[in-house]
Amino acid sequence: MKKILLITLAFLLLSAGAQARSVQVNVREHTLGNGMRVLILPKRDAPVAAAFIQFRTGSVNERPGITGASHLLEHMMFKGTKIFGTTDYRAEAPILREIDRLAALMEKEQAKLLTAYGKGDPGKVSALKQKIMALIEKERKYIVKDELWSTYQKNGCETLNASTGNDTTQYYVELPANRLELWALMESDRIKNAVFREFYSERDVVREERRLGIETRPEGLLWEKFTSTLFEATPYRWPVVGYASDIETMKREEVAAHFKTYYAPNNAVAVIVGDVQEDQVMALMKKYFEPIPAQNPPRPVFTRDETQCGEKRIEVEFDAKPSLEIGFHGPLFGSPDQYALEIIGRILSWGRTSRFYQELIEKHPLAMTADAYNIDMTYGNFFVIEALPKAPHSSRELEEAVYAELEKLKTEPVSQWELEKVRNQMDADFVRGLEDNMDLARMLASAKTRTGDWRNFDEREKYARVTPEDIMRVAGTYFIKTNRTVAELVSKKKEK
Repeated sequence: MKKILLITLAFLLLSAGAQARSVQVNVREHTLGNGMRVLILPKRDAPVAAAFIQFRTGSVNERPGITGASHLLEHMMFKGTKIFGTTDYRAEAPILREIDRLAALMEKEQAKLLTAYGKGDPGKVSALKQKIMALIEKERKYIVKDELWSTYQKNGCETLNASTGNDTTQYYVELPANRLELWALMESDRIKNAVFREFYSERDVVREERRLGIETRPEGLLWEKFTSTLFEATPYRWPVVGYASDIETMKREEVAAHFKTYYAPNNAVAVIVGDVQEDQVMALMKKYFEPIPAQNPPRPVFTRDETQCGEKRIEVEFDAKPSLEIGFHGPLFGSPDQYALEIIGRILSWGRTSRFYQELIEKHPLAMTADAYNIDMTYGNFFVIEALPKAPHSSRELEEAVYAELEKLKTEPVSQWELEKVRNQMDADFVRGLEDNMDLARMLASAKTRTGDWRNFDEREKYARVTPEDIMRVAGTYFIKTNRTVAELVSKKKEK
């Protein structure tokens, strides 16, 4: 079924120091026969294009045992296909099968070691791992390293990257507009014929990424412990990079199964912004992407956290300066309260005129930094305050000062000046996003994936409806002790 929609939106945009100007956003929307959604936005200011593919999958779609699978899969998608990244896939394939066989044996031995009375043999695990690494070395004579990137680069590509989050995974490219067929060929091939070569060595790379990003960084460790305490049941409680024990034991076929479930065309949206023509883009999408078969829609995530029954507090010991994470559960995604919370975050901490800066840094120097922001995700929102106390003040002193600022929001209406300042900031951010092909593609894809309608990429009207009374009500509803989670980083040195 083909669906085409041509919409023209006229925006009156205000930014600091600039006069009002009207911007036309002409988005053409199509749906391929396999369910893949396509958004096309011709933009003639330069002979380039941004191509963005977003899959509705992230860490929220994982389970214990495969936490981090979405992120590891993102790494594997750059390892090539049956065409790209190899000189002889037929010769390479038997090696991959033998690696999988040895990995299954290694998993059985690792499972024995997990119990206190287990009879697993660490030496056997080590020997199997060495055999796997030897096979990987054998396989490397067929591997063409980074062929995906080098091919794009030779054709004038400026950006090739990807990212994984809680709800989505996205792959994006900036390239000359006359090389769009190359993008269609390579990206469709990544979906149709992905080969997870060098899986076990890359798994070790991701394990090291976790060590450097979380285990040895105080802010990374504090955030992981904070979110796993704030969320009790929702899969948002585990880190996007995954837990160490899962990374170390995940198998190639488990990630391949995750790939087959979630990297389906009917679970994706493609956005092309730049110097392109609608009919030419759609001819390429039909030629390269439409033959990819649709899959059964993945099971939605039904698990939710129950209403919190009291404040939760944890301490994280680390040889570092103290810091605080304070979090409050928020409303469902798309609730009007979400927009009030986002405005509150800006009122509290955006810029030198913000309340936190004025009260906690300038007037009463309790904090080195203090930030507040709302995080909206598919299955709910949560509001976060991050702060670093300034010596000789303690985290508890700073925490009480933060609560005093939150109480003011409940009892004193914010000024019209503060609201206008925030809305002007949002207008300026929005204008900057419209000027960049990739930012615009990202906004359109996110709106389509999260809300089902790309028009929701501009939500300034919803922010404009927020009143001082709304802010007082929302602050009184969510910023309460029973809805609060506090994580405090305490110095090991000080404790000793």
